[in-house]
Amino acid sequence: MTTLTSNSEALQNQAARSVEGVHRSTDFHWVGDGFHVATYFPSSKLSSERVSPFLLMDYGPPHDFAPLERGKRGVGWHPHRGFETVTLAWEGAVAHRDNAGHQGVIGPGDVQWMTAASGIFHEEYHEERFTRRGGRMHMMQLWVNLPKKDKAAPPAYQPIPSSRIPAVPLADGGTVRVIAGEYAGEHGPARTFTPITLLDVELNRGSRLRLALPASYNVLAVVAEGGVRAGRHTAEAGELVLFNNDGAEVEILARDASHVILLAGEPIDEPIVQYGPFVMNTVQEIEQAMLDVGRGKFGRVPE
Repeated sequence: MTTLTSNSEALQNQAARSVEGVHRSTDFHWVGDGFHVATYFPSSKLSSERVSPFLLMDYGPPHDFAPLERGKRGVGWHPHRGFETVTLAWEGAVAHRDNAGHQGVIGPGDVQWMTAASGIFHEEYHEERFTRRGGRMHMMQLWVNLPKKDKAAPPAYQPIPSSRIPAVPLADGGTVRVIAGEYAGEHGPARTFTPITLLDVELNRGSRLRLALPASYNVLAVVAEGGVRAGRHTAEAGELVLFNNDGAEVEILARDASHVILLAGEPIDEPIVQYGPFVMNTVQEIEQAMLDVGRGKFGRVPE
């Protein structure tokens, strides 16, 4: 994993990255009947190589749900193979269950990191008490690719409560929550197969996020709220900043009070073939995944 420093003088001596482009998310759509999201990637303007090791990001800004007397909202049982799903919660509560025996609920500030790898079925619904009383949901889901050598790993599940996530205050206002990787000497609790930095950042107006990362890392900054400046570019809520791989320092300045999710990682230099919930390296492996689901090799789906 990369080592980051909080020494401002050292950072000033590093070459700052330029910005390759600013990209707008899609229009909003529903995932199941419980998650109202916009997709930041994949997109026709962002190649898989430029966002690797990440595959997909759906962001659901605050959305109010009325109480539901019976039934549930969300996404029913479905399979995955070849990657990981990462869910961040800011408001509301989501219940997860999978057929590898894992289950849990994430609420404000929590993170759920599920490794599908060799194959898993899971379901995601609004937590029952939240469903009955109604309320505001604010979530994000990220898909993280796995290298070929790890796609056959056993399924796993990391429940990461907010209490385990280090929160680093910024000198000029704001907070950096370290979910994966390292920032200012604090290490995120998430275990990753390849080097990844995932930061959940709140910036006051005029405050600045600066961090050192290897130039080989792909770096994306998703603006969830507010507006920021990076190099000569500006980005508003609903936009993603893609940095060039031409420097060892990333810098973001908040033009307004802003919420930014920073994604960085070592690219996985392997072919990607995706079909729905499967992400493999070849078409033949996708076909095998479909056969394995039909033959029960992903395990039994619970009642």
